[in-house]
Amino acid sequence: MKDQADISEIMEDIGRRARAASREIAIAPPEAKSAALTHAADLLIERTPEIIAANADDLSFGRDNGLSGAMLDRLMLDEARIFAIAEALRAIAAQPDPVGAVMDAWDRPSGLHIERVRTPLGVIGVIYESRPNVTADAGALCLKSGNAVILRGGSESFHSSGAIHACLVEGLTRAGLPVDAIQRVPTRDRAAVSEMLTMTDHIDVIVPRGGKGLVGLVQREARVPVFAHLEGIVHIYIDKDADPEVALKVVLNAKTRRTGICGAAECLLIHQDVANTIGQGVIRALLEKGVEVQADEMLGAIEGTVPASEESWGKEFLDMIIAARVVPDLDAAMGHIARYGSDHTDCIVTANPETAERFLTEVDSAIVMVNVSTQFADGGEFGMGAEIGIATGRLHARGPVGAEQLTSFKYRVRGSGTVRT
Repeated sequence: MKDQADISEIMEDIGRRARAASREIAIAPPEAKSAALTHAADLLIERTPEIIAANADDLSFGRDNGLSGAMLDRLMLDEARIFAIAEALRAIAAQPDPVGAVMDAWDRPSGLHIERVRTPLGVIGVIYESRPNVTADAGALCLKSGNAVILRGGSESFHSSGAIHACLVEGLTRAGLPVDAIQRVPTRDRAAVSEMLTMTDHIDVIVPRGGKGLVGLVQREARVPVFAHLEGIVHIYIDKDADPEVALKVVLNAKTRRTGICGAAECLLIHQDVANTIGQGVIRALLEKGVEVQADEMLGAIEGTVPASEESWGKEFLDMIIAARVVPDLDAAMGHIARYGSDHTDCIVTANPETAERFLTEVDSAIVMVNVSTQFADGGEFGMGAEIGIATGRLHARGPVGAEQLTSFKYRVRGSGTVRT
């Protein structure tokens, strides 16, 4: 382990180089950025065996350190997942370049012509935990949006992230772009995180992507502005007017498709009028799939459930566990979400359009859904190619953060010798 002075010097050097690279990448031709991502995608496919071998080292490290099955699933890479990462890079490469896009334009009686155009943020620091695909997603989205990026992945994914990062760097080289545009912190030492949070001269925004502990640490200690990606305490409310088949399909997929992602359902709310019909059917189907259902008193009569406690509500399980309770009406469901939710993603299952509209309007989460599996809470599924995270705050970016959300804007004003009287 390096001492604090060494870490400070390493991070200062990385920061200086990132700032210099940000000035070049901000004006890089769109074709060069797309070429870099396409080359990186090709390299990911070519180097799949090497990446899987590196991932095996990370999986071994994770097991030795007691990672849960769900966390190991988040960490694991196979050929299909590496192919998906490469496809995400190609999708981002094919998107319109956001830099320089005219957001609005107007003329003033004074003779001014004014445009509001998209500009890069500068240098973005991304701090994330066990999912190695974030290395590719974050690197690609920052590059596409004309930003330099400093990546600090979790210790669990150290080798996998390194192998993926090497492909991104080679892509930059082949496209003639500065390799310092996508840098990776080369140490597991947590002191590097503390350094990043105070690098106000070199980093313009921090994006934390991980659990409550990581995001809380960043929010408490950061002197750099933060795009918060809080935990996904995701609710599904089954309304009294729900279609039984839709309810069953949506809930099962939202909980069991992949339990370790932030869009996985963690709490099921059921209208009292359908608790003994649709509700029972959905609970029993979850139990048959191997899900532990932590149920309130009314649902606890269903054989196989376990009693819920106060700690069951507002908890991100990231596992084959879901909390479930009966509520008297829509208002009670929305009140529960407001109290225990994380402003991430929440869903209603209903065939009543008026009820759906109320839910969409009154639930103030970053993503609000009707009759849709919450596993779609993902930038790739939103057409962004990938995402750097789901922002749950209310400033600048909210919901899936893609390339466009990683830009700011400036005003360009033209005249012809125009003066103010």
